[in-house]
Amino acid sequence: MEQRIVSAAAAPHEEAEVSLRPRRLQDFVGQRKIKENLAVFIEAAMKRREPLDHVLLYGPPGLGKTTLAHIIAQELGVRLYPTSGPALERAGDMAAVLTNLEAHEVLFVDEIHRLPRVVEEILYPAMEDYCLDIIIGKGPGARSLRIDLPPFTMIGATTRAGLVSLPLRDRFGIIARLDFYPKEDLHAIVSRAATLLGMNLDEGGAWEIAGRARGTPRIATRLLRRIRDFAEVAGTADVSKEIVQLSLERLEVDEAGLDKVDRILLTTLIEKFQGGPVGLDTLAASAREESGTIEDVYEPYLLQMGYLQRTPRGRVATISAYTHLKIACPDRPGATIHQATLFPEGEAE
Repeated sequence: MEQRIVSAAAAPHEEAEVSLRPRRLQDFVGQRKIKENLAVFIEAAMKRREPLDHVLLYGPPGLGKTTLAHIIAQELGVRLYPTSGPALERAGDMAAVLTNLEAHEVLFVDEIHRLPRVVEEILYPAMEDYCLDIIIGKGPGARSLRIDLPPFTMIGATTRAGLVSLPLRDRFGIIARLDFYPKEDLHAIVSRAATLLGMNLDEGGAWEIAGRARGTPRIATRLLRRIRDFAEVAGTADVSKEIVQLSLERLEVDEAGLDKVDRILLTTLIEKFQGGPVGLDTLAASAREESGTIEDVYEPYLLQMGYLQRTPRGRVATISAYTHLKIACPDRPGATIHQATLFPEGEAE
């Protein structure tokens, strides 16, 4: 499987490089409403000397959920204990994590929608009453033991909010949805990151990266690192807009932020299935990608840009996709897509 240069999933060594991450709310660019509300909630909790209420952050990958979790702990002045849903396989794993927390500390669970049900059930009394209910023994002699926990804050992050069960979701007092970033915010993020990396990046280059970053800070900083590689090997100290454009051309990232795999998906949909509709699994098999990856990583941006539509009968390429790929569109002038592709039989008006 081909690795995408603009993949929203962070590579291990890049995730470890946290120097580009802001550490305070005032340094966090974008998501203004969320940032302002979090500042109020954090200040109120500290004034009351209580733990911050549990926080659920959701949205597409790469928008800053993990960064916000670190910032919240930093603003509260406490330790953050990071883990992930897939790493907590048994109830005992979660019990061990919870009993190691100290008062007011932050437990961060990434991919919280992937928690096993038996682990999730341990969380209910822990989040609500700060206690653990443990069953000791088996059969008729089994008894329940309740262990008190110090008050703590749990932060959950997910890209699939719909997969978080309702009982767990209801126990979060603060729920925030992160959106894609406008070009202006990405420009500020790229400029700040370039300064931290010691790059002499001009304004035109920063805007060029911001325009091709798919509304995602993680992608913007990743592209910036790769452009730095090209510039260093070429022996260029000043990174101009022209150098950025040449670098992105070599990375196969076009003016709309689409990379090679995005174009393969759209081209497959148009050339093999006449623009659709086609089912997700069929499209994934034809493009040699996993259906879950298409749904979580590729589709959100393609939908936002208007290159793809989800219909009751499957995925459909829009006129914008034909135009962007410079493929002749069979639809009549002024049409978006055939009416028959939008509605199942009998539903068209």
